[in-house]
Amino acid sequence: MFSSRPKKVTPPPKISKRILVVDDEPFVGQAVRMVLTFDGYEVKAANGGAEALASLEQEHFDLVITDYSMPGMKGDELAVNIKARWPRMPVIMLSAYAENIRASKNPLPGVDALINKPFDLADFRSAVSGAIAGKDTPPPAGQ
Repeated sequence: MFSSRPKKVTPPPKISKRILVVDDEPFVGQAVRMVLTFDGYEVKAANGGAEALASLEQEHFDLVITDYSMPGMKGDELAVNIKARWPRMPVIMLSAYAENIRASKNPLPGVDALINKPFDLADFRSAVSGAIAGKDTPPPAGQ
């Protein structure tokens, strides 16, 4: 028999954007992942540049967020490698040395946005959403 009650229609699941977080410091990487997961993104972690490149070879991501200072391959080197293989992949770099990098006036090829670490949550979220949307990411406050 048929029920007289209308059947509840479940909307299709929202496709979340995938972000790869690259940081050699587990505590920092975990904090960034927690914020992004809370904001509804699917997040995967990599402990360094080589692991990040291997993940990018195997899986699709919409954004890479990387630390600058890492052993082996620094974040700027990773960004160059990413852009060589995936030119449209947005890359955000987090660094405790962001102000020094900006002051040097040397551009970081492959880096779409540079954010101070520790970061202002609103600036971080703005940069992430801008990069995901394919827009130019706004520079963090103070630039």
